[in-house]
Amino acid sequence: MLINRRELIRSTALGSTSLALTPSFNHLMAEDAIPNEGPPHRFIFIRKSNGNLTKQFSLPSFSSEELKKHEEKEAFEVDLAKHELPEWLTGLNDFKEHMTILHGISMSVSGGGHYSYSGCMGAYKAGRDILNNIKWATIDFELSKLFPSPFGHVEMSLAVPHGRDHRTGIVSGYSAPAAKQRNYCYADPMTAYQELFKSVINADEASTDNSLLDYLHDQELSRLSGLNGIERRKISNQVDSLQSIRERTAKVASLNQVIRKHLPIMDPVHENGGPDATLPQKHAAFTDVIVAALASGLTNVVTYTIDDLGTDITSLPENEQKTSIHQIGHGGQIAGAEKMRNAIKTHHMKQIKTLVTQLQSIPEGSGSIFDNTTIIYMPETGAGHHSPDTEAPMVIMTGANSKIDIAGRYIRLPFHGTKGHKTLSNWYTTLLNAYGNPIEHYGDLDLTMQQRRLDQMGSIDRFISA
Repeated sequence: MLINRRELIRSTALGSTSLALTPSFNHLMAEDAIPNEGPPHRFIFIRKSNGNLTKQFSLPSFSSEELKKHEEKEAFEVDLAKHELPEWLTGLNDFKEHMTILHGISMSVSGGGHYSYSGCMGAYKAGRDILNNIKWATIDFELSKLFPSPFGHVEMSLAVPHGRDHRTGIVSGYSAPAAKQRNYCYADPMTAYQELFKSVINADEASTDNSLLDYLHDQELSRLSGLNGIERRKISNQVDSLQSIRERTAKVASLNQVIRKHLPIMDPVHENGGPDATLPQKHAAFTDVIVAALASGLTNVVTYTIDDLGTDITSLPENEQKTSIHQIGHGGQIAGAEKMRNAIKTHHMKQIKTLVTQLQSIPEGSGSIFDNTTIIYMPETGAGHHSPDTEAPMVIMTGANSKIDIAGRYIRLPFHGTKGHKTLSNWYTTLLNAYGNPIEHYGDLDLTMQQRRLDQMGSIDRFISA
């Protein structure tokens, strides 16, 4: 669903859009929260499709005993400094002290298959009826409440629905600000650039938008006269939403000087949605926008769907057969499927390296912005194309000030359905608890763990820094 920004403002304010039902306009503005002291912590969630094959996360320098434990899915840890990384991960060799290869977290609570939709960010099964199956705010929105910013949470996506070549503009996303409320996201780098940095790069249009907001606010305010009950509450919520957006606009304007300092340079290939841009060019542009948005203080939480089964990978130089992510997932349909899986991840790791390097170059306090950043590279559906969702290998990069104590290690947790196993819900509860939300348990419970009467509540306490 492609939406013009001005129409987005108008239609949402009048209650006619289906993506975010009134009064849930909060996902386009800063959210009420209990702010943390000191510099904000930033989170970058990078969602990938097609699963992460566990064997591709094995370390080539494992001892025979360690390899046996890995293959038999037994819990153990090793120091990454003493080991070689898989070839696709070697681009991050210089950042091992910040890296975690995390094995053993299951995603059965959100389900496998081709897509998890909103499920992998909310730790519940979403299915194709995305809107009605959204149970609560996804983890990225919950974290954004702990570290308020003008935009709150920002979502970007290179997901491509079946039957389309690509998407551009502002489209429906997968994150969610609340139950039954779907987020918007930026589907191409230029749209993200133009919308996030509009106050600097297109002040005239920003001024026009402000005038539109003022007009809509006054119109809705005038409609309150003589209304009672449900209709009055509805219009009152719209007035409050519009006022909050106006306040966000003022906050963004106050950041114009720092926005100019970090404003990325966009390649002209991305104009008009970038129909001729290669996938590596799109990746690079989105990465630059993410860094600039974080450095400028416009947002502290970004969710980035770096690909899905429909994302066109024919422009990757390694893709000599011009195959698709979907075909690669089925493996047997093409030769060299495993090699292409590694090639795709290699390109993803180049973007993570750029994120780390650029954020390390931006001073903050006595260190850098990266010191206060966590990057989570995760599969959408688990350990393969059609799951299994009993494990979901992740690569996590954490800065020096992280409250999650896992850096520099390869960690394999107890396997699904066994004592001590940890689910996606436990992992997200850990993030929330570590950064100020004392919630007892976030996300759904795992059926297998319930049936076996195994404890699965709460955070992974040993991951939280003392």
